[in-house]
Formats: sequence, structure tokens, C-alpha cells
Amino acid sequence: MNLIFRFILSISFALLTNSKIYTIPLMKNQNYIPNFSSTKYTSTCVWDSESIIIKDYHNAQYYGEIKIGNPPQLFNVIYDTGSSNLWIPNKKPNFFSHKHIYNHDKSNSYFKNGTIFRVEYGSGPVSGVFSKDDIYLEKIKIPQYTFAEVDNTKGLGFAYSLGKFDGILGMAWDKIVSGGGISPITAIFQTHLLDQSIFSFYLGDNQPGELLIGGINQDLYYGNISYVPLTELTYWQIDLDSIFINQNNYSNIQKAIIDSGTSLIAGPSNDVEKIANILEAKRLITGQYMIDCKKNSHDISFIINNRNYTLSKKDYIIENQGQCILAFMGIDIPPPNGPLWILGDPFMRKFYTIFDYGNQQIGFALAN
Repeated sequence: MNLIFRFILSISFALLTNSKIYTIPLMKNQNYIPNFSSTKYTSTCVWDSESIIIKDYHNAQYYGEIKIGNPPQLFNVIYDTGSSNLWIPNKKPNFFSHKHIYNHDKSNSYFKNGTIFRVEYGSGPVSGVFSKDDIYLEKIKIPQYTFAEVDNTKGLGFAYSLGKFDGILGMAWDKIVSGGGISPITAIFQTHLLDQSIFSFYLGDNQPGELLIGGINQDLYYGNISYVPLTELTYWQIDLDSIFINQNNYSNIQKAIIDSGTSLIAGPSNDVEKIANILEAKRLITGQYMIDCKKNSHDISFIINNRNYTLSKKDYIIENQGQCILAFMGIDIPPPNGPLWILGDPFMRKFYTIFDYGNQQIGFALAN
């Protein structure tokens, strides 16, 4: 699928060293700065977060820090469970951009590779060359990892130019690594620094979230975790039994991927249109759907492994300046990868998500 349709959505639009768990703070683009001065956590899992004001990005983009090279150069990346490459820009996309730029001449641990890197997005290509350098995720060091330094990001359009992320760190499986090699998440677990081959996402709703590598933060979810086996080791792909609204099934597509790098929930166009109609949402020329902010609407239940994962209206809309966009988009992905559903950020905001690399499964629990 090669990262189709992520970051190209045209809406106006996570360090516990003594037990070998490392927390990557995920910084959330939002329209205000929340006040965390009175917030306290009882967990022994300590983590930091940072909120950044960005106009026109509302519950639509999550990113965290990494460092590359020696001395380390800092970058903001999307921690993306829907891809398997790490890429960072080596030049600015335009004069007005404020991206962090990788300069391999300033790193004494850089090694030249030079093989061409190219990945195709829905709106065009991103390309550059592969290089090797040391990668740092807080205390985790991945020595001499092959990543891409990119000089052409036109395929991402203004969503990239205006966004605060510099690059993408893929957290899916080795089979979909562009150019071969191993994915960043495989490289992390091969360092043997962690007690468990697992990582967990908490995507905050108008507040910072957390990516916990090597464990699970019990303070960030309610009840028990329900695990679902993976059906393929490409994307984080699972079986989807059905999608119910008012006891009626609105999709027969029984394949889904869990994708932190997609801002909406995406599915086959016909199914999305049926769901939009029952919710009385009106289609825009952009392909998105506008929905009445004030009017009550139906719950949407995703049935996964015979369990209900239900989104209420507040979970499946994106509100901005008094207008509400339905957080669903029609995307028709052809075989062999599709058709499928992409359960992106709206789903992961509602459910704390555990990506169990070692046992090849995904766990869900209701997020705090």
C-alpha cells in the first residue's frame, strides 16, 4: 500500500530506565495549550509531554522526537504503525519551511549508502537516498541503522510543508520495508535493551499522548486488555467481523489495519457513503463529509474478535471553529492489499492500543 493517503487529508485542518522501559513523548498539534499544572499520575511510569499550538491541525497529527548522528541532531517524526521505513529531510521543502534538516557532514558516525529511496503517496512521490547513522529514541540507541535522507517531499504537499513533523518512523513489519532491510521497530527490539518486544500507544484527545516502548502503562486505560491475533506480518492487520449501527451491518469487508499515521478512519467508498447517509452527513466536493455538530447521532460499533468497540459521535467527528467533519473517508485500495479498513487516530484515541511484536497480536482497552 506504500503509505497511501496519510498526511494528505484536506481538512482544516509517547522513561522508566530501571525496568528497561522507555517512554517517547508524543507531542500533539492542537488549537490551545492545556493546563497540566494540577495533573498528577500515580503510576511509576514517568513520562513527559509537550503541547504545540498549530493552526488548522485539530486532532489530526501526532509526533515525537528522535535524534540521529553524533553529535545528535534532533527531529520530530510521526511514529507510524502503517509503514516500515524511517526517513528524514536533508533539505527544506520551501523557503518558508521550519523543518529540522539532517546534515550528514556534521555526524561522525554517518556512513554513505547512496541507494535510491522512493515511496509513492496518493498525491505523488517522496524520494532521496539511503544512509547509515546511529538513531536514538531517548535511551535506546540503534547503531548504524539504514534510513533515508529525503530531498523531495512534494508528494506530501502542503500538509507536510505546514506540519510540525520532519519525517516518519515506521513501526510496521519488515515485509513492507521499502528498499529491503529491517524496520525500525525490529531494529529496536534487536538491541535487546527491552524486557518485552511490545509498544503501546495512548493518543490524547486535545492533550499530549504517550508511546511506551517495552511495556504497558496501566494508568492510561480502564478494565482488561483484549488481544486479537494478527492475520499478516506486513501492516498491523487483523480481522474485522463487522461494523454495526442500530443493529445493522454496514460493511462486509473483514480486513483492517491499525494505523497511528492516518488522521481519519478510512474504508471502501461505498461502505463509508452508507455510514455517512445513516448519520445524515453531507458529502463535500473534497470527498469528506460534514455533519451537524449539535444534532444527536448513532453510535458506531466495530466488531473485532466478537467484541464491540464502540465510537460515539464525539469520537468520530473532528470539530473546528463550529464546524464538524465526519472522521471517515472513502479510500478504495485494490487487491492484494485491499479492500480494507484503516482504523486510524479516531479509533486509537478511544482505545489504548498495545502492539505486541513478540506474540504477533494487538491489544485494546478503553483509554482514560
